[in-house]
Amino acid sequence: MNAQLHTREIDPAEGRWKNRLLNLALRLLVKSSHGLRIDIGKLRRQFERLDGQAPKTFPTDVHRADVNCNGVAAQWLTPAHCRPERVLLYIHGGAFVAYTPQVYAAMVASWCRPLKTRALMLDYRLAPEHPFPTALHEALDAYRWLQGQGFKASDIVVAGDSAGGNLALALLQRLRDEDTPLPSCAVLLSPFLDFTLSGASALDNARHDPIFTPAFAIGIRGFYAPAESHGQPAVSPLFGRFDGLPPLLFQVGSTEMLLDDSVRAAAKASAAGVPVHLEIWKRLPHVFQMIAALPQAQAAQRNITRFVNQYTAWDG
Repeated sequence: MNAQLHTREIDPAEGRWKNRLLNLALRLLVKSSHGLRIDIGKLRRQFERLDGQAPKTFPTDVHRADVNCNGVAAQWLTPAHCRPERVLLYIHGGAFVAYTPQVYAAMVASWCRPLKTRALMLDYRLAPEHPFPTALHEALDAYRWLQGQGFKASDIVVAGDSAGGNLALALLQRLRDEDTPLPSCAVLLSPFLDFTLSGASALDNARHDPIFTPAFAIGIRGFYAPAESHGQPAVSPLFGRFDGLPPLLFQVGSTEMLLDDSVRAAAKASAAGVPVHLEIWKRLPHVFQMIAALPQAQAAQRNITRFVNQYTAWDG
């Protein structure tokens, strides 16, 4: 039974010049540095430099604390005026091989305040030292830890970007298969859902994407999982079942190589009866929501807040 698929193409006039400058900078500084062979050390240094550009002053009303979730490293972000029974489980991107904790903490904290929730940000072990299925297993362990701490599934929201979006959707499919109570809804930012790169945008947008190249996508998937597993749903959750999943929000840029990962997943979820919101942001780069100075990032955050409030009892 098809559920309604809410699709929006968003092209806000505000901040377009910032967007153009951002795309140019990313093309010159990031995309041009991707060669045919990925140097994992160089790539991680790039992520470290990105993390160093995070806001130097973290909100004083948001407390950060490290936590061990049954062997899985994570960090609590707790705003001063949150509702303690609510939790946003955030699974970070970083091409499965890197993590920028300061950048993510700034973005996720900005979500927590209007939602009056705290967040649990996972620090899962990275590929290639810890390839598939390590990260997925740690996401599962963290969710079970939350259940063990007394959190109700209806008070949990799962979110992730890029590689973390892959892990978030794979987590939902695994929980459904195990008859584990599912979270209330999920937010997926530019998720990498198809390791076979079979979407038309993987080629059609290769020239337009300011960050990704086909060579980079091919290299990254090899760090995470062997070629013979790329079509398996646990690695490419686009090919998994979508029936029984909670409501999903996809946000993706129109020029991304990964555009069709979101478009096809949204269509499959809707066909399976899942409420789906798909937002395609015109000419915005991969996970633009991380760049707080962009007006479009602030608009995307407001849409995320509305979506979560629509499918939880958190509005208030």
